[in-house]
Amino acid sequence: MAEKDNFGAFLMGFLVGGLTGALVSLIMAPQSGEETRAQIKEKAIELKDKASETAEEAFTYAEGVTAEARVRAEELAKTAKIRAQELQQRGQVVLDDQIGKIEDIVTTTTGKTGKKKVEETRISPETPEPPVTPEA
Repeated sequence: MAEKDNFGAFLMGFLVGGLTGALVSLIMAPQSGEETRAQIKEKAIELKDKASETAEEAFTYAEGVTAEARVRAEELAKTAKIRAQELQQRGQVVLDDQIGKIEDIVTTTTGKTGKKKVEETRISPETPEPPVTPEA
């Protein structure tokens, strides 16, 4: 955003400086009114061309920056999605490990499997978060 403001300020300074310089040089030059008007007309055409060229350059620069930002945003989104999937997989591994340990403890202490209650806590791809059970 600061680059945009700086570029806009530069462009305005360029245009104002060009106009001022052209007008001062024409007014101070010792020549007839007809020659001065012709010179003003030529300088106006030159300034218009330079302004058009500068505007085209600014537009091209803005397009390039926009395209670069879009590509970078897509890359970041792809990276974030991959990281989220990796974290979900790692969380599922830890959850499965803990469920296995709980099943072993339940089996050894009660002699029952307790698999029905443990299966409810597994995370499936459709439900990214485990159900919350109220604490007793």
